[in-house]
Amino acid sequence: MNTYARLPVHFASGKGATLYTAEGDAYLDALSGIAVCNLGHAHPEVADALCHQSQRLIHTSNLYEIDQQTALAEQLLEQAQMQKAFFCNSGAEANETAIKLARKYGHDRNIDSPKIIVMENAFHGRTMAALSATGNPKAQAGFGPMLEGFVRVPFDDAEAVAAHAQDPDVVAVLVEPIQGEGGVRLPRNGYLTQLRALCDQNDWLLMVDEIQTGMGRTGQWFAHQHDGIRPDVMTLAKALANGVPIGACLAGDKAADVLELGNHGTTFGGNPLACAAGLAVVKTLRFYDYPKKIAEHGQTLLSAFQSQLADLDGVVEVRGRGYMIGIELDRPCGELVQQALEKHLLINVTQGNTVRLLPPFVLGTEQSQTLIDTVSQLIRDFLSRKA
Repeated sequence: MNTYARLPVHFASGKGATLYTAEGDAYLDALSGIAVCNLGHAHPEVADALCHQSQRLIHTSNLYEIDQQTALAEQLLEQAQMQKAFFCNSGAEANETAIKLARKYGHDRNIDSPKIIVMENAFHGRTMAALSATGNPKAQAGFGPMLEGFVRVPFDDAEAVAAHAQDPDVVAVLVEPIQGEGGVRLPRNGYLTQLRALCDQNDWLLMVDEIQTGMGRTGQWFAHQHDGIRPDVMTLAKALANGVPIGACLAGDKAADVLELGNHGTTFGGNPLACAAGLAVVKTLRFYDYPKKIAEHGQTLLSAFQSQLADLDGVVEVRGRGYMIGIELDRPCGELVQQALEKHLLINVTQGNTVRLLPPFVLGTEQSQTLIDTVSQLIRDFLSRKA
């Protein structure tokens, strides 16, 4: 179906931060499949895990114990200091799980019409509940009516959340620690800490969407850890298995036992193949201490872009954390994607005017410099033409 304006290129193979066409043309990937292939392409640990598992057992269903699922849950819960996990197949499904969990949490407290506070400019997925929680009218257009039960407030405004403290139907707050699709928007320091306090004061669930920010992308395993808080619910997907479809909804003490036998389910979610890949990702992130490296290298990358572009007329802001960088311009710049492709570089533009860079963690020093130089020159040329 005609749901994507695909770029005129197709790839036959990849290695590390490079993708190759069937003709052997190389492209530097600064998008990582939209924050999915954090470990790059054809990573040997992931490939070996998939090969080994596929020769033994791919799928049994969740009617039976799955050793790989249990092991992955234990690893993630230890890293997040949470209690229970539900595995599914995507970020949207993980957020659907969180939304259902929040509603059940409300109904268990005799709230007939539970509400979840969500943020303007947010993106939580394209299934109906996740889309209803999303703060993007363009994504919602043509699919109304949206589901009820969502209260929208400005992002990075704890006072706007606090204003709903007297609403007896509010049961949870759902927030991205950094808005990725929303333009790589970082909140001010202390925002998540304030939300944590408000949720504690009002007996709400704090639900953090880490689908794009999780698994080391921002220089911590999970972006909320920069603020030293712990959510009640956290959703993961994208980089969890480096490209194999998987999602997860983790719950802490307050939410761990809300969903009960028969409340929720999935056919493919958490199967042995996907979880074997997830285990390989966790093992590799730990072995190389990638979150720490990404914190350091990401700041170097960000500083280089700021040095090259921050004072340029037409650049609103260069911002980011770890390997998640946004360069906001004062005008639409979607054409930069095609222009970068012609330079054999893969980037993305989100919100119409923000260049989004999500390079893989295995980006080499020379590749980093190529990325900085190419993107900076593309933006300078673009702004000079559009002056």
